[in-house]
Amino acid sequence: MNIDELTLGQIKQIQSLIGQQQPTKTHPMLGRRCLIRTYSAGVHIGNITEIDGMECKLENALRLWKWEGGGLSLSAVANNGIKLGRLNRTGEVYLTNVIEIIPTSAEAEKSFAKYIEDEK
Repeated sequence: MNIDELTLGQIKQIQSLIGQQQPTKTHPMLGRRCLIRTYSAGVHIGNITEIDGMECKLENALRLWKWEGGGLSLSAVANNGIKLGRLNRTGEVYLTNVIEIIPTSAEAEKSFAKYIEDEK
């Protein structure tokens, strides 16, 4: 096919094909407050505003540096919160190599709020 020899009808057909986009699937965690574990960037907590494969964008985010209590697993931390810990606000963050996404409970969020350290 030579692009220079396309008829107006063929161009319109191509345009209509391009305009037919497949519906995008929405991720079940999109829009939720979640604990995110990455391969190399640690553990973050935030509102998922974008997600694509192993990449996601968080807003109102926190970085979890260390914790005690609530459980050994991150699932337990997301459900029960922490008893002692260190978190700091990161605001907006774009994470790659996401390997685990766990929704957080209201109880856990209350515990996180007690240990946020604002960076100076």
